[in-house]
Amino acid sequence: MRGKFITLEGCEGVGKSTNLEFIKHYLEESCQIPVMLTREPGGTVLAEKIRLLLLDKNTEEISQEAELLLIFAARAQHIKHVIEPALLQGRWVLCDRFTDATYAYQGGGRNISISTIEFLENFVQGNLRPDLTLLFDAPIEIGIARAAQRGRPDRFESEQFNFFERVRSAYLVQAELNPERIKLIKAGEPLAEVQQAIIEVLKPWLR
Repeated sequence: MRGKFITLEGCEGVGKSTNLEFIKHYLEESCQIPVMLTREPGGTVLAEKIRLLLLDKNTEEISQEAELLLIFAARAQHIKHVIEPALLQGRWVLCDRFTDATYAYQGGGRNISISTIEFLENFVQGNLRPDLTLLFDAPIEIGIARAAQRGRPDRFESEQFNFFERVRSAYLVQAELNPERIKLIKAGEPLAEVQQAIIEVLKPWLR
């Protein structure tokens, strides 16, 4: 039986990494479901090299078009060599960001046309879409403050406040357009409440 593809989305500092581990532990220990963790951009040797290029703010300026194409190049590798093989083996794939992030960061943040992103999405992914997406949402101030505690900001984390406002707005638009797939998690709440909300979202998929 084909596995499920679950993605975690949200702006900087909303707790995706912490809750990725929580979900993996919950599915494996409480539900005996085999799980693979991965991330975007990244997930393969080549895709991780592209990630380093995208996050390094000390290299030459990357054009918006080059940024978008690099992200989808990494995604093509990721899908072919990691995501699809795992799903075919019956494993559930938990991915830290996927194409919703492209609509948010490159569409909302960079103002790249949605039609361009849609074209590349269809070209690279074919029919592959997440089965379920958890969108962790919190006020931008909270996320930026949390992210600042992690150390030196990368190229995306160094963007201005209004960039992240556009990203958050684009994420919320995606949630409105895809209510069956994208489930909103209030990430500004205490961790215990956040994780209980995650369990409630997962329950229908465990029947």
